[in-house]
Amino acid sequence: MPSQATPLRSEHDPGPSAPPVLKAPLLTTAAMLLLTAVLLRFAGQDAWCECGRLSLWEGDIWSSHNSQHPIDPYFFSHVLHGVLFCGCLSLLPKSCSHSLRFTLAVALECGWELLENSPLVIERYRTATLALDYYGDSVTNSMFDILACMLGYAFAALTTRVKSLLLLLVSELLMALAIRDCLTLNILMLLYPVEAIKQWQLPS
Repeated sequence: MPSQATPLRSEHDPGPSAPPVLKAPLLTTAAMLLLTAVLLRFAGQDAWCECGRLSLWEGDIWSSHNSQHPIDPYFFSHVLHGVLFCGCLSLLPKSCSHSLRFTLAVALECGWELLENSPLVIERYRTATLALDYYGDSVTNSMFDILACMLGYAFAALTTRVKSLLLLLVSELLMALAIRDCLTLNILMLLYPVEAIKQWQLPS
């Protein structure tokens, strides 16, 4: 008696496709990263920390090394950028492809890195927030911040809204406890500084 089982895959079936977020235009993304790096270097930002120490991680946010090495505690805030961008861009019409939304998210993060390292915003950070010794990010740090945003976007695109919200809340809480700063406080202090919060954030 012939088997009635259905073949797992027909010869014309290409099989399961990759998740939409993984179909992002890699050349466009790489070009945006390269352009951002060139513009930051042209604007005078160091390629790496002036100390020359080959350290992947710098955990002291009150140190002059902060934002100069590839990864620091604010890396996790940039992951949340990606989560938030994914949520906001999901409101675009369905005619906007996943690739276009991802590209827009990367473009927004690149734009933020350029703005964050402009003289106006650097001075604002130095006068209104705990970043008293902040002179902008190194180019390497900015590149890793953008990669962090991409990771956050991918996480949000490939998981549920509940898990994304949970990541956001847990990350904000842990950062506030660990370094007395987080994405929410960073935005608040940049736009509307509160002296009591600034004094609390300063190193003991």
